[in-house]
Amino acid sequence: MRTRLEVIGFTIESCAIAQSAGAHRIELCDNPLDGGTTPSYGFIKAARQILTIELYPIIRPRGGDFLYNNAEFEIMKTDIQVCRELGCEGIVMGILHTDGTIDKEKCKQLVDLAHPLGVTFHRAFDRTNDPFKALEDIIETGCERVLTSGQQPTALEGAELISLLIQQAANRVIVMPGSGIVADNIVAIAEKTGAKEFHTSARINARSKMDFQNEAMNENLKSVLTDGNEVRKMIELLNQQVKYK
Repeated sequence: MRTRLEVIGFTIESCAIAQSAGAHRIELCDNPLDGGTTPSYGFIKAARQILTIELYPIIRPRGGDFLYNNAEFEIMKTDIQVCRELGCEGIVMGILHTDGTIDKEKCKQLVDLAHPLGVTFHRAFDRTNDPFKALEDIIETGCERVLTSGQQPTALEGAELISLLIQQAANRVIVMPGSGIVADNIVAIAEKTGAKEFHTSARINARSKMDFQNEAMNENLKSVLTDGNEVRKMIELLNQQVKYK
């Protein structure tokens, strides 16, 4: 299995940069300060038009926890239908019960609704009370992939658990490390975990291009942008690791 790098696209410009740099998949998100929420119809449509690589919008109606009421669940279902209509390859989602277990019933409904699109279970996994049981529950729902930092703030810190999860998965589902992955640590994470797919934001802060700035407004209008050079370097390092392994 060859290595693959998924990059978060928070803007249409970032999507283009990531694709040009060699990314294999885009996780499309809005609102980086909330950890990513569902992108708009217009954003998904525009990304689909410029991307030839895989496009997986996140289905997350708000920031905060991953416990959703009925109204929010209906929003998620509608957004999945939009992703199907616009020709996405997959979606990213995750729903929990109050006790930190996987809401298998609701997740299975979303997986079935998304079919034939692929489904990644996102880092709601890192909020579960038993990662090994959660992995089996996610496999039962039909998800193809789990994004995790090993229940630690970063994937490097959680590498030991990620390795155990990959062994447990035994190719029944892809376990993809994410959070804090950069060129300086991606090889170490690959070696510690045995993972073949990786998730990164490769983000930098882009300053506003406005000539006029109202100094009375006490805020810095920065936006998140993908660092294409960082993406290229990570892919080169992964390819070298495979070549010389």
